[in-house]
Amino acid sequence: MKWLDRQPLFIFILAALTLGLAPFAPEPHVLEKLKMLATGTLSRPIDIFDLFLHGLPWVLLGLKLFRQFVLKKTAS
Repeated sequence: MKWLDRQPLFIFILAALTLGLAPFAPEPHVLEKLKMLATGTLSRPIDIFDLFLHGLPWVLLGLKLFRQFVLKKTAS
């Protein structure tokens, strides 16, 4: 996880706002796929791949924020 600590926070924010929300209209893919997951209709491989592709930047941003702010405070 040290590679995550070496990267600037801006990279993860930019990735989450661009790839994580693309396409912007009519609805971001990640929201559409999360709705499909909640209703149980996320079954096609392309939909699962889309959820992974558009959700990964958000997961990495969350990990980066957690490691940067929560773990650094407890280490101090």
